[in-house]
Amino acid sequence: MRLETTAIDGIVAITPPRFGDHRGYFSEVFKDAWFREHVADVAFVQDNESMSAQPGTVRGLHFQMPPFSQGKLVRCIAGRIMDVVVDIRTGSPSFGKWLSQELSPENGMQLWVPPGFAHGFATLEPNSVISYKVTAPYSPQHDRGIAWNDPAIGIRWPVEEQAMVLSDKDKALPRLADVPSHFSYEAKQPKD
Repeated sequence: MRLETTAIDGIVAITPPRFGDHRGYFSEVFKDAWFREHVADVAFVQDNESMSAQPGTVRGLHFQMPPFSQGKLVRCIAGRIMDVVVDIRTGSPSFGKWLSQELSPENGMQLWVPPGFAHGFATLEPNSVISYKVTAPYSPQHDRGIAWNDPAIGIRWPVEEQAMVLSDKDKALPRLADVPSHFSYEAKQPKD
């Protein structure tokens, strides 16, 4: 598996190899031992899937606060999305910064989003399906989010605002400055 670091500490892109022939391809998209050794020593407890029928659907920016904070391993299995993460770890050098990565079945890329980040995406094609593993179950009492259009963050979405398809819940999310701190940044210690 190919592992790529990103501009924000903690977020990594993973691209599993594909072995193809005239029939198509085969790919091992997740290996627990490899993931624990090279990315994060976590246990995934659930696999989730969402389908967005219309291009321009924006979901997010979501997170769960402790003790049900979630790490997510996200991939797109149909259509195409722009996956977005925002660092919400107090004290982080990249606090309030965002990054995006296009995910599609064609590129086969996955994005690891550890706890301490808000996550969302915009669909670029109809009937886009994302599949993601999570490290904690959904907890309505711990479910939180920040506004997709917070000007202090300044995400450049690939869709004009008037064309976006949003849930009522996502339209009402607060700005990052109005959200209490739930996560603290811990710099990685060098390995001996």
